[in-house]
Amino acid sequence: MEGSSGGLLERLAKGPVVGDGSFVVTLERRGYVDIGFCTPEATVQYPEAVTQLHREFLRAGADVMQTFSYNSSDNCLSFKNINEDNETINIFQCDNLSRRACDLAREVAKEGNALVAGSVSPVVEYMTLKEKKGAIEEFKKQIEIFIEKKVDFLIGEFFGHIFEAEWAIEAMKKSGMPVACTMKIGPAGDLSGISPKECAVRMAKAGADLVGINCNYDPFICLETIKMMKDALEEEGLSCYLMAQPVGWHTQEIRNDVRGYNALPEWPLAMESRLVTRTDVRKFARAAYDLGVSYIGGCCGFEPYHIRAIAEELAEERGRRPPGKDKSCNYHSLRNSVRQNQRNRSDRKYWENLNPATGRKNARVLAKLDETPWIL
Repeated sequence: MEGSSGGLLERLAKGPVVGDGSFVVTLERRGYVDIGFCTPEATVQYPEAVTQLHREFLRAGADVMQTFSYNSSDNCLSFKNINEDNETINIFQCDNLSRRACDLAREVAKEGNALVAGSVSPVVEYMTLKEKKGAIEEFKKQIEIFIEKKVDFLIGEFFGHIFEAEWAIEAMKKSGMPVACTMKIGPAGDLSGISPKECAVRMAKAGADLVGINCNYDPFICLETIKMMKDALEEEGLSCYLMAQPVGWHTQEIRNDVRGYNALPEWPLAMESRLVTRTDVRKFARAAYDLGVSYIGGCCGFEPYHIRAIAEELAEERGRRPPGKDKSCNYHSLRNSVRQNQRNRSDRKYWENLNPATGRKNARVLAKLDETPWIL
């Protein structure tokens, strides 16, 4: 398969890098991950499913295979290592899961000259206690596996507090690898109310090569937040790449709610009605690139066809089409339909101007947010 070459920073210097998409949510919908507090034991239970999803993202045009190691830490896995008699049984160990995740990602990355990114996750109890020493030690446990497995770079993601992002960057920088760090924040800032501007500046000063947003908010709220980050970095004279990996659902109600999609009554079992279209994603990719975002991918809800939309939209800037270009979404291919109404829709403008219906007679435009007490 065709692809770019060089390490992450070298590729970013040449043009946009396309990330991959959702693993936890997509594998849960396929029946390989438990709903709720999702952990990556599928890497050892169902490795063929993880490999297949990596391969679909690669065929869609992703330049990066991110290890499926989200929540692979002792504290996150502990509750799954206890049997009905409340005895510790140690079925799942985070080091084994992470090693396997690296192997699966590398296996597919080699098929298309893609990079492997080690995914570094928050460590929940230390974030709640704001206890740096313990958090750093937990981050180190994750990172040591990635060093051993020689991944190409590290991505710290899903951080809700800027202090935890700074701690993760501190630990990741010691690896000597390029470091990307993203936060699950919107325009209202982090869980402590610290603005996206300050978050971006602090991540950059901590040493991250890429800073940006992942998860919690839709592509267009993400762009709004990234713009705030970009302005702040320019004001401070700081230079680093921007990164965006939003969720694949429309979440307009939660723009100013720091809980993100957790505040939506549809989360997690009825989000399909909010799914972004591939045309939405192409608009997002173009707007992100024009804004100056260099690393563009997706998080929860982003299926392989969404990633393909990014790769196709930026094909000229990347100098290539996705590997699956022979079967890619081409508006003009609708001209081959035997149905006249389909042939009439063979123009991009038709899809960009379409306001999709829900097909539900009593559908609401916006939801009433969940007011249940929520632990930050």
